[in-house]
Amino acid sequence: MRDKTQTNSSVAGDRLIRAGAIVFFVGAVATLVTVVPLLLHTTPFPTYMYLLSMLMGVGFLLAAAGVLQSVAAGRRQARAER
Repeated sequence: MRDKTQTNSSVAGDRLIRAGAIVFFVGAVATLVTVVPLLLHTTPFPTYMYLLSMLMGVGFLLAAAGVLQSVAAGRRQARAER
């Protein structure tokens, strides 16, 4: 089976996984930026910065949906080959 898989082939769900990773890392950076003032005892950021931190969870859910979509496509392909 591996000899039929191309290295540059696009699997269903790849875009969701990539988008989820990007959104997750944006949320991670927002979390770090939000926590630093609390550790340095300076003025905290406004509430919308804390809401941006929630993007970590959204990114994780997007990536998980992409993985599930890839698994489902793989199972459909395996059933079709039988």
